[in-house]
Amino acid sequence: MSAMYRAIQVTKPGEFEAVMKPLVDPGPGQVRIRVEACGVCHSDSGTVEASFPISWPRVPGHEVVGRIDALGSGVQGWAIGQRVGVGFLGGSCGYCEFCRNGDLVNCRNQEFTGIHSDGGYAEAMIAKATGLVRIPDDLSSAGAAPLLCAGLTTFNALRNAPAKAGDLVAVLGIGGLGHLAVQYARHMGFEVAAISRGSNTAELAKKLGGHHYIDSAATDPAAALQALGGAKVIVITASGGKTISETFKGLRPGGISIDLGVGPEPIEVTSVDLIFGERKVAGSLTGNPATADTTLRFSALSGVSAMIETVPLDQAAAAYAKMMAGQARFRIVLVTKNGNGQPK
Repeated sequence: MSAMYRAIQVTKPGEFEAVMKPLVDPGPGQVRIRVEACGVCHSDSGTVEASFPISWPRVPGHEVVGRIDALGSGVQGWAIGQRVGVGFLGGSCGYCEFCRNGDLVNCRNQEFTGIHSDGGYAEAMIAKATGLVRIPDDLSSAGAAPLLCAGLTTFNALRNAPAKAGDLVAVLGIGGLGHLAVQYARHMGFEVAAISRGSNTAELAKKLGGHHYIDSAATDPAAALQALGGAKVIVITASGGKTISETFKGLRPGGISIDLGVGPEPIEVTSVDLIFGERKVAGSLTGNPATADTTLRFSALSGVSAMIETVPLDQAAAAYAKMMAGQARFRIVLVTKNGNGQPK
């Protein structure tokens, strides 16, 4: 086994560099992973564009799948050779107020993978055992990678939403997150309305499982939802406050709009629309490792999958640029030479 591994790191905003790095042993509570696949996610811009404080150089990537090849002291429940995933949340501390109350997502000492520590644009990485996710045998590593962020984010929001089977659930934005949200919503038993701009997405939305397609460029999406009886839940996968405002009136009384898209634009809803009908606006970040386990297991059982394009690790910079230009359909996954990562 080589004592060096290849990584693609960022040395300053927007500048990628291919390097060889020495393997290091995992510390207490950590594991070392031989990376097989890593998704390229828009949140990687937090590292590449330095929208988060970054200690340079830094290896991006937080949709990581690989096999454990070393265990640090005190690690239990994981084995060398086991295929695991690492998502955006790098692992909870277990002792802060939120951890002690079971809220691992909002751990006070949570580190973000690829931001506070090196991520998966590499052939190897160190990860906290508390953040690991189990990969089902019947998912490929490349197929599982986007489910660790885009999949988990949408699955978690829908799973914890107040909708019941048969309720109308709308998904706004049929992109990297939205194309998964439509599939999850359909397999959870909801009546699904997909909302996007233009008629060219209609066929895809129906193929993904949408019962209805609403072209927001041709019609008022809120009015269209009310014509269907009003949505119990609207999942917003696109960034921008206007996307929430434009659809909020499409909620039925007691409905909730869940925002997954991050952006600087303020969210504007009138107090009348909020209070009369007792509607709600909420945000959802991601899920804990147990929910990530369930996301992948549910995906394997139901056949939910991301539409992906795989590229070699050394093309990470080009893959990131393509993703940021909105040209990915819908997720790009970097693959290494560490095994084929195929399901059994």
